[in-house]
Amino acid sequence: MGGRPMRLHDTAIHMALAALLVASSALASPAAVAEVIDPGVRQAGTDNGPPPPLAGLTADEVAFFQDGLARFSAVKMVRSPTGDNSGLGPRFNSNACASCHIQPVVGGSSPSVNPLPAVAHADGATNAVPWFIVSNGPIREARFVSDGGVHDLFVVTNRSDAAGCQIAQPSFAPAGNGFTGQGGNPNIVYRIPTPLLGAGLIEAIPDSAILANARADAFTKRLFGVSGHPNRSGNDGTITRFGWKAQNKSLLLFSAEAYNVEMGISNLIFPQERDETRSAP
Repeated sequence: MGGRPMRLHDTAIHMALAALLVASSALASPAAVAEVIDPGVRQAGTDNGPPPPLAGLTADEVAFFQDGLARFSAVKMVRSPTGDNSGLGPRFNSNACASCHIQPVVGGSSPSVNPLPAVAHADGATNAVPWFIVSNGPIREARFVSDGGVHDLFVVTNRSDAAGCQIAQPSFAPAGNGFTGQGGNPNIVYRIPTPLLGAGLIEAIPDSAILANARADAFTKRLFGVSGHPNRSGNDGTITRFGWKAQNKSLLLFSAEAYNVEMGISNLIFPQERDETRSAP
C-alpha cells in the first residue's frame, strides 16, 4: 500500500516531463516557429459600440443598466452651467470613466489613441502632459513607490469651470521613454485600466464556489507549482475580488473608490476631497 501512491506520483511526473519535452521539441522546430503569428487586436461586431446588457434581464434591470452606462460615459465638469454633471477634480486622471475604459467597447481598457493629452488641456486647463502619456501609448495611472498612493496626473487649475483654483500638478520628472514607460523617475510605478466587462457576474459568484475551485485539481496544481489564496475582508472575513489587489468587497465600493481616485469626485463612500487646498472649488 505504501509503494503504490509513490508509483502513481512518479508516473505522473514522468508523463508531465514527457509532455514538456514534446512541447519543447515542437516549439524548437522551424515549422512550429513559423506558424506562431500574433493576430493583433481581435475585431468583433460590437466594437466601438455600447456594450450589450446581459440577456434575460427584466425591464427594470435594463433601465438600471442603461442609466449606469450613461453615467459611465458622461464627461464630468467641475461646474456646469445648468448645475448638473458637476464634481470633477480638484485632482483627476481623466474626466469620464469611458475615457479610459473603451477598448473594444465601453467598459473595456485603453483605446488605441490615448485620450489623456486632450483631457490635460480640456476647458482651458494648463496641465503639462506627463512624459509617460503619449498619443499612441497606453493610458497609465501613476503610483509613487515612496507612499504607495495614486498621484493624479492633472489638476483643474485654469479650467473655465474652476475659476480661482490654483493647485499644482505633482512632479513626474525625470523623464524616460514615453512609449514604454521605462527609465525616468524610479519612484513611479504604473497601472493600466482593467476591463470591467462582466464584473457583475464576478460579484455574483459565491465565496464557496471560489474556494471549491481553489481546492479542485490540487495534485496537478502542486505538480506545476500553482498555489495561492483568496484575499479576504479584514472586517467580516468574506472574499474580496475587485481592484488591482482584489482589495474591494463590492462593485459599489470599487466604483466609489474609482470616482474619487480617478476623477476626484467625492461621494457618500469617499466623502473627502483628494485635495483640500482652500483655493480648490
